[in-house]
Amino acid sequence: MILAMHGVSSIFNKMFPRPLALSICLILLSTITSHAESITPSAPLNELILQAVGSMPSGGGYSTGKIATRAMQEAVKIGDNGLRVEASGAIPSYCSGATYLIFLKVLSTLLSHHELDLSPSVLKSLKPSSQVDGTGLWGRWNANGPGTARLFYELGLGSNFTDISKAIPGDFLKIFWNDGIGVSEHGHSVIYLGTETRDGIACVTFWSSNIPNGFGQRTVPLKRIRRLLFSRLEHPRAIINPLTRTDNYLASLEHRSSTASEMYLKCGVTGQAKCDQYP
Repeated sequence: MILAMHGVSSIFNKMFPRPLALSICLILLSTITSHAESITPSAPLNELILQAVGSMPSGGGYSTGKIATRAMQEAVKIGDNGLRVEASGAIPSYCSGATYLIFLKVLSTLLSHHELDLSPSVLKSLKPSSQVDGTGLWGRWNANGPGTARLFYELGLGSNFTDISKAIPGDFLKIFWNDGIGVSEHGHSVIYLGTETRDGIACVTFWSSNIPNGFGQRTVPLKRIRRLLFSRLEHPRAIINPLTRTDNYLASLEHRSSTASEMYLKCGVTGQAKCDQYP
């Protein structure tokens, strides 16, 4: 299960005596696997993200075709009752669509528990449509390069960083498999779940829509990864902040490559050099 990893257990072990930490982890695991979306005013946002992950269907197949995009669009319901995500119909799927649905599920939970209040125009802007890379909320999230991180930086939704030692389960994460950023990249939009060692090899575990099965967990050796860019949701109310129609930086990455230093500047990341590549 997603909490049976170093990431969460180490956090609770530092905060509480071992028996109590184990009890808390088991309670949280039970909450997630029950597909509940409960919230208290003090609930950490990363916990809500993990709850959203636990509520998602499994499998369904991976595809980047029009059928997958249409299924994701139809899964997002905007109406008089606010925002609702019916993820069971969002299959097949692809990675950026999967993580965007998690983001929307968290907003939906906050709305339903009166922790967030959004105008009809903001709600409408959340629905994915045919936005090109860099345009609107979905067009930014789905863009090449640091789509999610750039959106977080533009709106003030949270912080971006590259140091995996600072990551906690429930952080959004862009994995770069190769050195390219933009048109030449091979990347993956995921939810970070933790790290572990398998047969002496350091590995990272994440949730997303993965090739070929679709929604689910995956564990890969860190040495396969060229670059990591984490985004932590901290200020969801910032979703109401004004946003230009198109971000020219993200839009340009459909046709060109960015440098790492340019990407970090555009996302407000500092002190990243030592974390650029994993041995």
